[in-house]
Amino acid sequence: MAVQRLISFLFTPSGLFASVVLLSFFAMSAALTSQYVFGLSPCPLCLYQRIPYVLAIFIGLVGYVLDQKGTTKGRKIAVGFMGLTFLSNTVIASFHTGVERKWWKGLEGCSAGDMSGSLEDILARIESAPVARCDEIPWADPILGLSMANYNAIACGLIFIYCAVIFFKLPKY
Repeated sequence: MAVQRLISFLFTPSGLFASVVLLSFFAMSAALTSQYVFGLSPCPLCLYQRIPYVLAIFIGLVGYVLDQKGTTKGRKIAVGFMGLTFLSNTVIASFHTGVERKWWKGLEGCSAGDMSGSLEDILARIESAPVARCDEIPWADPILGLSMANYNAIACGLIFIYCAVIFFKLPKY
């Protein structure tokens, strides 16, 4: 009975907003933990993949408030934006996956640093900067061989589908 109520709740706008905020918070916590605890420096594409999670937390909190107020139009718009946020993250993570797997070339110059000052200053900054390349896999699942970008693409694609189901389930405003 409790499981059935939980599943019913998850397929409401409030359930979507609450679960996506929690999932986004978990994903950001995992990314920051891998960076600051385990020393995995993020590449530029890794950093781009964090932006939609932060947006999703904001959209989810606003959407939850709108849903609690019974604003049908605002609720549907928030669910739509939430879905688009995860669709964009699916695209970014899929592109990153292709770069890691050498299916295509990554972004040119996306990690160019500060080039001001003397030659010695520039060289010192380059030598002290953490090296994180988009076309290298810093960590892969030992069982399936999937990278963090692979898992992110899968997770965001599933969350996008979840958002789409809720969006099309809502009545037209």
